[in-house]
Amino acid sequence: MVLIGEGFVGTGADAAHVNTVLGERSGPVGTAFATALATPSTGHAPFLVVAQPGLAVQPPTLFVNKAAIAGDRHGELTWGAAQAGVAGGVIDALAEGVIDADDIVGLVLIAAVWVNPDARDAGAVCANNRQATLDALRAGVVGFPDVDSLLSVRAAVWNPYHPLDG
Repeated sequence: MVLIGEGFVGTGADAAHVNTVLGERSGPVGTAFATALATPSTGHAPFLVVAQPGLAVQPPTLFVNKAAIAGDRHGELTWGAAQAGVAGGVIDALAEGVIDADDIVGLVLIAAVWVNPDARDAGAVCANNRQATLDALRAGVVGFPDVDSLLSVRAAVWNPYHPLDG
């Protein structure tokens, strides 16, 4: 089982973009999880997501920053607010049954998280990452988007860095 999801919440520099990969510890996601944790690189140091210090979320969740840390404030928002948001989103997914609590012993989760170096509002970064994580996990479980959803936007492909009028 490998469930891949994407969530984007918010606007401007405080928006959150989260990609999730949920899968079995004994499978390719478990291998990717261990490899990423053991091989940090300059500006990118994957770490376990915690609900509080000493209380890692379940399933074990690896936070992988998509943007290299670009200063003290960016680091604080990434390791603090965004990480707390991801933790909350995983816990929300457990509470909603998106992730089956009976299965967490055999699962691992990788969360690739974008925090804009220009972000400033810790509350917005946290809230947006919480919702984006939950949205990504929901999408992964149901296999969203389906082909019809993609075909319906075929003529209107865009993103925050390449708007339709760009």
